[in-house]
Amino acid sequence: MELFFSFLLLILGFVMLIKGADWFVEGASSIAGRLGIPQLVIGLTVIAMGTSAPEAAVSITAALKDSADITVGNIVGSNILNILIILGITSAIAPVAVSKTALLTDIPFMIFITLLMAVLGMDGTVGLADGTVLLIFFAAYLAFLFIRTKRNKAPDNVEIKKRKLWQSILFTLTGLALIVLGSDTAVDSAVSIAKAFGMSERFIGLTIIALGTSLPELFTSVAAARRGNADMAVGNVIGSNLFNILFVVGISSVITPVPFSPKFLTDTAVAAAAGIILICCAAKRKRVGRIGGTVMLMGYALYFAMLCLR
Repeated sequence: MELFFSFLLLILGFVMLIKGADWFVEGASSIAGRLGIPQLVIGLTVIAMGTSAPEAAVSITAALKDSADITVGNIVGSNILNILIILGITSAIAPVAVSKTALLTDIPFMIFITLLMAVLGMDGTVGLADGTVLLIFFAAYLAFLFIRTKRNKAPDNVEIKKRKLWQSILFTLTGLALIVLGSDTAVDSAVSIAKAFGMSERFIGLTIIALGTSLPELFTSVAAARRGNADMAVGNVIGSNLFNILFVVGISSVITPVPFSPKFLTDTAVAAAAGIILICCAAKRKRVGRIGGTVMLMGYALYFAMLCLR
C-alpha cells in the first residue's frame, strides 16, 4: 500500500510541476508584457525557462536533499529522451525539418556543452566554479540567440494572454508554489520507490524522473506535429537540452556542489551520441523522416536495455 501511494504521489508531483510551469509562464509573460518588455525577449527567457522549470525544480530539490544522482540523472536522462524519444515519436507522425543553422551551429553546440559537463564532472563534483562556467555559457547563448533572432528579423509571434495585473501575479505565485511543492513531492516519492524496488537513484533519475519532467516537451512536440508544425520540435528539443545543462546544472551547482558519479560518463556519452545521431539522420535531406525516427526509438530501446543490465 505504501508503494502504491508513492506512485500516486509521484504522478501528483509531475502534474503539479507541469501545471505550475504552465501557470508561471502565463503569469510572468503577462507581467513582462505589461512592463513593455519585447515579445522576443519574453520568448527567449520567460517562456524558454518555463519549459525547463520541471527539470530545474526537481534537480535543485534533489541536490538540496543530497540526492545528487537524481539531479544529474534527471538532466542527462531528459536530454537523451528529448532527442531519441520525443523527436523519434514526432518524426513518426510527420517528417521533422532541421535547418542548416541547427545542423551547423545549434546541435554541435549542444553536443559540445554535453561533453563540457562531463569534463567538469570528471573530478567527481560539479562545484561553484563549474556552475559559474555553465552560467556564463548560458548568458552568452541567450545573447547569441537574441542577436541572431533580431538579425533574421523574426516576427514577434509569441502568444501572450492579457490578464489583469492581480490575475497575472496570482498565476505567477501559484505556479511557483506548485513547482516547488511538485518537485519536493516527486523527489521524495522517487526515492521511496527506488528503495522499495532496490533500484539506484541514478536509474530512477535517468528514466522515471526524466520522463516525467520531459512531458511538457513531449506534449508540445506531438501537438505541433499533429497541427502540421513538426518543425518546431527540433527547436524545442535543442533549446530544452541546452537550458537543462547550462541553466539547471549551473544553478544547482552554484547553490550546492553536485556530486558527479563516474557512471554518468557513459550516460553523458550517450546524450552526446544522440546529438550525433540527429545530425546523421538529418544531414542529407535536412529533415528527420520515419526511418530516422525509428532509428532514434531503437537507439533509446538499446540504451534502456543497457541501463537495466548495468
